[in-house]
Amino acid sequence: MEITDSPGGSPPPQPNLPPGFRFHPTDEELVVHYLKSKVASAPLPVAIIGEVDLYKFDPWELPAKASFGEQEWYFFSPRDRKYPNGARPNRAATSGYWKATGTDKLVLASDGKLKVGVKKALVFYSGKPPKGVKSDWIMHEYRLIDNKPNNRPPGCVFGNKRNSLRLDDWVLCRIYKKNNASRHKKSSLVIKWTPSQRL
Repeated sequence: MEITDSPGGSPPPQPNLPPGFRFHPTDEELVVHYLKSKVASAPLPVAIIGEVDLYKFDPWELPAKASFGEQEWYFFSPRDRKYPNGARPNRAATSGYWKATGTDKLVLASDGKLKVGVKKALVFYSGKPPKGVKSDWIMHEYRLIDNKPNNRPPGCVFGNKRNSLRLDDWVLCRIYKKNNASRHKKSSLVIKWTPSQRL
């Protein structure tokens, strides 16, 4: 799959999921089954997450670039350094920037002990820091626990400045707009039925 860089590019076709199936992975599933596989160049369970350099677009442009999704969208994205010798990621976008909120949260395996990844929450601000205007666009960025800056194979030399700024080849991002997130607050009615009950 190609990284979508052109604003005029057409969105990829929707994956062929059976009726009734929804893509609603847990943090652990995103890290273990998708991000870890992507970083290792292993096959993904389903080709449902597109590759986009998120920082070349504003968040409202991203839904059209997604392989799948209506309320939230998932992407694999590279992450570049803000400065050539630093470990700080460049969070600038076309007409604003993404600002981290809170602290990183560990993503644990289902046993509750093994650390598999890190989740960072970010909010999009229009304009330039520090006077940006906060928006309703939210990003959850997932990275592998062992992805550290400068974690390159011994003897790996980069030939151009673009590659020297690369912090992570791949992170996995979930993007959504806060007012679309009402689904998180919906209460669902669950009716338990046992065979002894009559309808």
